[in-house]
Amino acid sequence: MFFIMHLSMNRIFHFLLALCLAVSVNAYDGSQLWLRYTPNATPSALVAGKKSQALHELRTYYHGTKPVRLVQKKSLPPEAYEIQVEPKRITVVGADVNGLLYGAFELLRMQQLGHIHSTRQQPVFSLRLLNHWDNLDGSIERGYAGKSIFWGEERGGEEIQDKRLEIKDKVTSGSKHNSYPLINLSKIDAYARANASIGINGIVLNNVNASPKMLTSEYLRQVSTISRRLQAYGIKTYLSVNFGSPKALGDLSTADPLDPQVRQWWRSKVDEIYRLMPHFGGFLVKANSEGQPGPADYQRTHADGANMLADALQPHGGIVMWRCFVYGANHKGVDRVKQAVLEFQPLDGQFRPNVILQTKNGPLDFQPREPYSPIFDQIRHTPNMVELQITQEYTGQSRHLVYLAPMWKEFFSFVQPSSLAGIAGVANVGDDANWCGHHFSQANWYAFGRLAWNPQLTSAEIAREWLQQTFTTDEAFVRPMTDVMLASREACVDYMMPLGLHHLFKFDHHYGPEPDGFKADYPLEWCPVYYHQADSAGIGFDRSHTGTDATAQYREPYRSLYDHVETCPEQFLLWFHHVPWNHRMQSGRTLWQELNAHYDRGVAEAERFCTVWQQMRPFVLKADQGDPRRWQEVDERLRHQEENAREWRDTCLRYFGSFAEPK
Repeated sequence: MFFIMHLSMNRIFHFLLALCLAVSVNAYDGSQLWLRYTPNATPSALVAGKKSQALHELRTYYHGTKPVRLVQKKSLPPEAYEIQVEPKRITVVGADVNGLLYGAFELLRMQQLGHIHSTRQQPVFSLRLLNHWDNLDGSIERGYAGKSIFWGEERGGEEIQDKRLEIKDKVTSGSKHNSYPLINLSKIDAYARANASIGINGIVLNNVNASPKMLTSEYLRQVSTISRRLQAYGIKTYLSVNFGSPKALGDLSTADPLDPQVRQWWRSKVDEIYRLMPHFGGFLVKANSEGQPGPADYQRTHADGANMLADALQPHGGIVMWRCFVYGANHKGVDRVKQAVLEFQPLDGQFRPNVILQTKNGPLDFQPREPYSPIFDQIRHTPNMVELQITQEYTGQSRHLVYLAPMWKEFFSFVQPSSLAGIAGVANVGDDANWCGHHFSQANWYAFGRLAWNPQLTSAEIAREWLQQTFTTDEAFVRPMTDVMLASREACVDYMMPLGLHHLFKFDHHYGPEPDGFKADYPLEWCPVYYHQADSAGIGFDRSHTGTDATAQYREPYRSLYDHVETCPEQFLLWFHHVPWNHRMQSGRTLWQELNAHYDRGVAEAERFCTVWQQMRPFVLKADQGDPRRWQEVDERLRHQEENAREWRDTCLRYFGSFAEPK
């Protein structure tokens, strides 16, 4: 009898030990993001309201002693909420189910941060989207955190029934053609919940370099399954579409937007989509850029192409987001930063009301620092939305700690949020355990959502919020790590491309320095030597009135400010001007000396980040109950960042020194 009892207790002990270890790994691998809430043992009876996702969140995670009541009030603006803190109760008032959900998450955020207070909030942007550059084979263009959570291996044409897609937590299933992953619905639920917690209300599921297969019935059924999960958290589904789909899929011999058969094809396809997904949001389109098909293939305009799709979507309330990142189709040989304005400004006012032009924050390509895109000055009669890049294509690719909120706040200092119809961020999410590759890259996802809701928040406020929810509220940790985060973007600029230098990256993968990069078989505007134009006389790209005259596309006072070396802000100096090596800078140093100082400062900052993180070890281990996994993973990335910063400095200064230093 004793032996049996001992055996049972032994089994129970090992079961509990294994359970604790499993919880520890799951809790501190970063998978919980900023949602490290402690669940109630039983749903809280203190929370009352109609059945909803908001009610579920609060009943599960609210730990206060005051009763909470959820109330819907349609007189509030769409998606807005109020939190009313009274002596004996808390009331969360939402304009709609989305408003209630956002209010519930705000109350939980306050609980995590240790101060619950009354507030009333509404989003500045009605469209707050993530753009996923996910491919149907599971790869992610410019993705640095594993494979897609939406797509897997292409299926060789075999149809998937919805009931098979609804199987939770399965990884693979065989077919007679090949093996492919099923949708991990629990992962998608967790993803949707994280987005709802920061106010994201739309997701584009696939790459802007879209496969025509995306619009086949097989894939649309899969989209429908994903859409239902996202809709539960107030998130609309959107798709990137290949403009040439009617022809590419073999249904028609043309994709000409003025051809009646093509227009009917799109109307029928849109009808099919809305039968599957009544809450579908619309299309994102990249056309006539980097080899993508578009209306110019048929001597039609972007307005012709966008309006055709808009007409198909309009009866269902859908929108077209038409990307302005267009170069090389109609303005070959023209300074690339000018091409978007040249392409779209003449068409301003010719687009349907449900077309929105989606433009990158800068005129080139998500560089660590760019001036704002002048298209926001030139497009006055068509809605604009800004596209930011959360995934760190040019800022360390989830190997570097680079907090991007200061970059985005810089953009908003030039372009008023009230002038924009929406905001989109190129997502940094993959199937890695911590979602984003680098634990601190999660902060960029979080910061995008918070700024999409309220662009008046400061970079510091958002960094502190994220640190307190993700690691610990201990000020001995929060203060120094907030400082690291706030300094990280400027450090990246310094050790990569200071003073307005840009596009010095290695070909194709865009990681690491290659200032001498030139390939005859590449378009010249992809070559680093084209952008820095270093020679014995100086360095920088002349975009003033004496060069490509890109400065003329800006509104005053920036047009005049940027056009002259004497008045151009030094952070953009080499973007707009070819400057002599001995040019005297504001510091009193020559340009060459100033470049050296910036590169050295960037490396010193990367070294400092490592030192500070070493000092943070006891706080992280305490927060993670002694589990060293997250601390070690961040430490390894910071050490790599320090090494890479030195590589950038040494490579660039060695190359530029061959022109700047006396022979």
